[in-house]
Amino acid sequence: MRLYITTAFITLIVLIGIIGYQQQFGLDSTLPTDEEQGGLNDQIVINFSHIVAENTPKGQTAIKFGELLEQKTDGRIRVVIYPNGMLYNDNNELNALENGDVEMIAPSFSKMTNTLPTWSVLDLPYLFNTEEDVERVLTGPFGEQLLNQLGRFNIKGLAFWNNGFKQILTSGKPILASGDFKGLKVRAMPSKVLQQQFTLFQATPVATSFDELYTELEKKELNAQENTISNIYSKGFYKLQKNLTITNHGILGYAVMMNEDFYNSLPTDLQEKVIEAINEATAWNFEHSKQMNDKDLESLQLLSDVHINTLSNEEQQRWQKLFKPIYDDYRKQISETFLEEIEKEINNN
Repeated sequence: MRLYITTAFITLIVLIGIIGYQQQFGLDSTLPTDEEQGGLNDQIVINFSHIVAENTPKGQTAIKFGELLEQKTDGRIRVVIYPNGMLYNDNNELNALENGDVEMIAPSFSKMTNTLPTWSVLDLPYLFNTEEDVERVLTGPFGEQLLNQLGRFNIKGLAFWNNGFKQILTSGKPILASGDFKGLKVRAMPSKVLQQQFTLFQATPVATSFDELYTELEKKELNAQENTISNIYSKGFYKLQKNLTITNHGILGYAVMMNEDFYNSLPTDLQEKVIEAINEATAWNFEHSKQMNDKDLESLQLLSDVHINTLSNEEQQRWQKLFKPIYDDYRKQISETFLEEIEKEINNN
């Protein structure tokens, strides 16, 4: 009997507690929320996909941009970076951006030349003489004019980032003269200008995506490539191709892009923070990209099995004359105005 009374008493206490709770919050009321968790749910995430290693100018600048934007927005925006083609690769990242499957990418501008032929002006060999020329053009009115052309594809062009000057890496004999290219299979990005520069030297350009390049080299499908020192070192291409020639014949740069619908969905104050962060990251990029390439070159110079040559000034001048038909074709087939504008920008130093 005593056990029955005790059990009934406990049951009554529980019922009173439930009724009191329901009166306090209502039968259909929402439970109190964790304020900290609510803040996390409100955080905007930018997924940033790119295809190179983290220890490269693009990889480090992407990290810098993410840090700056998170600081400037007090954590309201978080940038998640996917390097090395982890999320999207060379072939599908642009479609992913246009479709809104990813918020940001930074492809080489050479990969945009089939879509926007005017951009191939940046691929013209020996167009730029110094890193300062590159920065002045890509961060000035001419670069802005190119970025604005992305609007028709639902893309917000944010900036151009620099990797550096391209060199020649081979698995056979070193390249010391234009005739050394004859018969070689050379990896080139899908840019008509880049491919034409090798056909002029009687080589066969092969359009191989960056994420497949190492495998193709292992299979000995390619004899040579053009690339920056930072990419050659960070991706370990020097392990398969041992002869490096410093030519500085062209630049490798990137167009930093954001899905325009996503950008427009941001409150105005956050749009401003995105632009602030991208501008500061871009300045950081141009300040540090050459330093990173120089440091990686020093690392390559320490390797006894990597042979480094520098193209002579006389041979550089010979190459420039041989490349003249590429300039003529650009003027006739694409835009004489664009070429005149960029040459004027470079020469008005």
